[in-house]
Amino acid sequence: MKQVLTGDGSPTFYSEKYGETYKSTSGAMEEAQKKFVLPCKIADGMRILDIGFGLGYNVAVALSYAKNLSVVSLENDPEILKQVQTLEVPLELQDSYGKVKRCAAQHSYSDASCDLKLILGDATQTIHEVEGVFDACFLDPFSPKKNPELWTAEFFSEIFKKLKPGAILATYSCAGNVRRNLKGAGFEVRDGPVVGRRAPSTIAVRPLT
Repeated sequence: MKQVLTGDGSPTFYSEKYGETYKSTSGAMEEAQKKFVLPCKIADGMRILDIGFGLGYNVAVALSYAKNLSVVSLENDPEILKQVQTLEVPLELQDSYGKVKRCAAQHSYSDASCDLKLILGDATQTIHEVEGVFDACFLDPFSPKKNPELWTAEFFSEIFKKLKPGAILATYSCAGNVRRNLKGAGFEVRDGPVVGRRAPSTIAVRPLT
């Protein structure tokens, strides 16, 4: 597994299995902030469902933005969790990333400001182990072409059940079939921010009624 330095100075890794990097090469930390944390309007006290923990950037950036967060992360690759321990991140993320490292090692971490849980395994199965409902969802697996099982209408329906009315799901993909599947699962779908490429990301909201 090869480390890659991204455009904003934060590192990511290249997956030989999927033929893709875990985060955008334009900026791993930037992607976490601008495509996930900000679109989901992360604020104090929220519960976040994190699908595709990877290197933990999305969780770390969320922790740097808000207090008293509860996060449940799903991840299928134990090897990437080992790589988390090797990363040196930019200074502004070191405190929150230290918590992510502990969660990656122990599959849980909690202190006065956060409660983190990581469930290892196939997300199409482990999502059934997730308890309670959430205010936001980070959907960050590999691309629909490489990781299609996590972009189906069936899987999105399971996510939908775990979200509160008004909850926001954010993902980097704007593929037509992804948006159709989100709509098929009941979400309202719109463009997310454009970061590092010409196409927008995607925001999906569980309707209030």
